[in-house]
Parts: sequence; C-alpha cells; structure tokens
Amino acid sequence: MPLLKLGTRGSPLAMAQAEEARRLLSEAHPELQAEDAVELVVIKTTGDRVLDRPLSEIGGKGLFVKEIEEALGDGRIDAAVHSMKDVPTWLPEAYAIEAVLPREDPRDAFFSPHGSSLADLPRGARVGSASLRRQSQIRHARPDLEVVNFRGNVQSRLRKLAEGEVDATLLALAGLKRLGREDLLQAVLPVEEMLPAAGQGAIGLECRSDDLRTIEYVRAIDDPRTSVRVTAERACLDVLEGSCRTPIAALADYTVEGNLNLRALVAEPDGSRMHRSEHQGAAADALNIGRAVGGELRAAAGEAFFEALRDLF
Repeated sequence: MPLLKLGTRGSPLAMAQAEEARRLLSEAHPELQAEDAVELVVIKTTGDRVLDRPLSEIGGKGLFVKEIEEALGDGRIDAAVHSMKDVPTWLPEAYAIEAVLPREDPRDAFFSPHGSSLADLPRGARVGSASLRRQSQIRHARPDLEVVNFRGNVQSRLRKLAEGEVDATLLALAGLKRLGREDLLQAVLPVEEMLPAAGQGAIGLECRSDDLRTIEYVRAIDDPRTSVRVTAERACLDVLEGSCRTPIAALADYTVEGNLNLRALVAEPDGSRMHRSEHQGAAADALNIGRAVGGELRAAAGEAFFEALRDLF
C-alpha cells in the first residue's frame, strides 16, 4: 500500500519529471524510501490525446492539468506533478501548488539542418511550433519565415524534422536534459532571441488545500530560489490574463548581487508588435515585481489588444 500517490501525464518527459519528484521525496523522508512507498499514477489528458490542433483551439494548456486535477479532487492521487508552464495562473481554492522543484535550464533549444539560429534559415523556411509565444517571437525576428503548427513529444517532433516536414523546430532545453538526451542538442537560443515561457523548466506539485499530511511531505522538497522566480513570472502572467492564447514570455533570475531580475514580453500573434519590460528588486518582493512588469506591459499593449485576442479565440 503506497504512502503517496503522484498523478502524472504518461509522456516520457512527464514520467521523468514524476520520477524526479519521487526521488526527492524519498531523499527527504526515510519512510518513503521503500520501493512501493510512492506510486506514480498515469492519467491520460485531453492535451495528450488531441494532437492535430493547436492548444489554443481545444482549451489551452490547462488541458494538461484538468484531468489530473480531477483525480486529485476525487482522491485517486494525493499530489499532481505538473510542468509549471502548463499550470493556469488561477487555481480553484481547493488546490494549491505546495512545492516547486529545482529548476532546469529554461532556455529553448534550436534544431535545423540549415544552421544554429533563426538567422541561419533561408528565406521562406518552414519552422514548426505549436507555441504562440515561440511563433510570435519567430515572426517578429523573421517575418519572411513560414511558421506551422507542430505538436507532439520530443521524439516525434525531431522525427518530423528529420523527414523534412519542416526546416527547423524549437524544444525546451529542460525537457532534453530531463530525458537524458542532451546528445541531441544542436544549439541553445539566447533569451535575448527567444524569451522562455513563464515557469519553463520548473516542476510543481499540486495538493488539495486541506490535505495537511501530503502538504507536509511535499513542502520538504520545495526549492525556495525556484519558487521565488516562478512566483514573479506567474504574477506577471496573471496581470496579463496569460494563457496559451496570449503570446507572453517571462523569465526571472538572480543577479550577481542577489536581487531578482524579471524580463517579460507580450506580442501580437503575427509578431507585428512586441512590448518588453524589465524590472529588478529584492527577491522577497517577487510578487510585486511580477505585477509591476505585467502592469507595464498591459498598459503598453492597451486593452484593445487583449479584447482582440479574446475575440480571436
């Protein structure tokens, strides 16, 4: 009989993330070190089943969370393991993210037989990506490129690239590292060229708010430095009403002096306009830093921008 049940998607990357959570839990709690003490419960999500349409058309990234959250609510699992970039900024009162694990490299990796950056691609090249964040930044940097919807796991996307379906694609570097496939890495895009998604590279554990036993287990593996960074990024996202329908990027990091620096952007889906903001302050002020950056971007873009996006989708 397991002491803890962790819910996860069934993709190789999701399983690797769940295994990382299980390892950290067993290291923090001796009673969880037995082989059957922490069970991984695989839950098939709508986001995994429907691969032929953009996420924005079928309900957004929350589709990677919804069914797992339902299993949490009915007691089939004790905690849910999520990629923080997929977690909506608003959660029902019954649930909360109680731990964020140490963050992997949040940058994007670039793959193409034509070179190691967007600048190397020939005019009119096809770039595969399902992310509006990536699509808008690609179109802003290279309006001449054709950007096509491109979903699937790491292996399937690289296979489609090798078969010539597209000329280039982007993947989260964190995913490659967690899968132990850094050998596949071709090039890493600097954040100045491709700003990551809020929460990219971070794993969160969601619990029922009234499940004090599980919360005590989970909080022991929270990484405070990662939590602070993700807090700032998600606060910015919240002000911008961020979802996969809005091209938003945000990345917080620590300065040499120990302060928190947050840079973020919001863009038109076609890349024609892009607004950027950057603020720095004490790490203890992460929430307000995120709200300040979000507020500045919202004012720069204007309310008509957000109304147009709501109408578009």
